[in-house]
Amino acid sequence: MSENQSGGREEFDAAERSLGELVSEAGGNMSRLVRLELELAKLELARDARQVAKGSVMFVGAAVLAHMVLILASVTVGLALWSAGLAPWLAFLIVTAFYLVLAVVLVLIGKRQLTRMQGLPLTSSTMSRTAAVLRREHPAEF
Repeated sequence: MSENQSGGREEFDAAERSLGELVSEAGGNMSRLVRLELELAKLELARDARQVAKGSVMFVGAAVLAHMVLILASVTVGLALWSAGLAPWLAFLIVTAFYLVLAVVLVLIGKRQLTRMQGLPLTSSTMSRTAAVLRREHPAEF
């Protein structure tokens, strides 16, 4: 719409336009609004995807460095045990056994967590109630 001299929007006289023209214009405006909303959503998702990618790269870099630190710390502990008087093979066997025990504990904890999963109980419940209401089996409970 064009602006008039007072700076506001120019008002139109709906009586001068047919109902078909008004419906056609409303449909066109709705279509344009939906396209613009979709374009905005695409732009926002692209921006968020770039942020996620950058953050993920930083986490991967940190994980690689942490892994290197863990390896170096393990070697340090093995050498410390060796310098404390243990045979080299025994010192590094102790470090290896420690990581083996830690891995077993983590697997057991992970397994316990997975067996506790219940799926989506609330979603299942509400979906079945909604389906029952739509089939008119019983009234909605709100």
